[in-house]
Amino acid sequence: MLAPMQQPMRIAPSILAADFARLGDEVAAVAPHIDLLHIDVMDGHFVPNLSLGIPVIASLRKATDLFFDCHLMITNPDAYLEPLREAGADMVTVHAEVFPDPTSIARQAADLGLGFGMVINPPTPAAAVEPYLELCDFAVVMSVHPGFGGQTFIPEVLDKVETIRKWVDSQGLRTEIEIDGGIDATTIRSAWDAGAEVFVAGSSVFRAPDPVAAVAEMRARVER
Repeated sequence: MLAPMQQPMRIAPSILAADFARLGDEVAAVAPHIDLLHIDVMDGHFVPNLSLGIPVIASLRKATDLFFDCHLMITNPDAYLEPLREAGADMVTVHAEVFPDPTSIARQAADLGLGFGMVINPPTPAAAVEPYLELCDFAVVMSVHPGFGGQTFIPEVLDKVETIRKWVDSQGLRTEIEIDGGIDATTIRSAWDAGAEVFVAGSSVFRAPDPVAAVAEMRARVER
């Protein structure tokens, strides 16, 4: 049964799984079929990997008008909000593990005209975001451990999605619930049924033989 305030589904492919040598072309190929683009920014400290930085985001902004959902897996996200906005970001999500109280960084994002969201890792309880849902455009539940693409979906996190869904609905909030990690045609329906509405899909889109068909199949799994 769908939650009463759940919004239409949106698919947000993660460019972490794309071929960086052909990044503009790969994004252009799926752009008419997706809703927003997920951009993972990693610093090698908060997560054991390095990824996209400001110059890549700025270059990609010139190639597409898609909404940029920038997931900041970094220890000092507050230092990068203004450069990210200048590069073309539309939204930033920061980890509760870095900012347990996100009030100041949420205000900083709002002042810059950026959307804002909180992310929780698989071991982090849903309670970490409950007091701050009103500040969030997105509440993001990681369904893999952050830092690397291509991991297996962790179904136990769906209990957290259900809990956050109930809080959002009971308070009449505008907060959307995003799930990130291991999303494909076999997992998307259970995540939707739990209450998620924004789906980050990396390998299942950009490494599929036909990325457009992969997006269509995920939509079909929810819509039917």
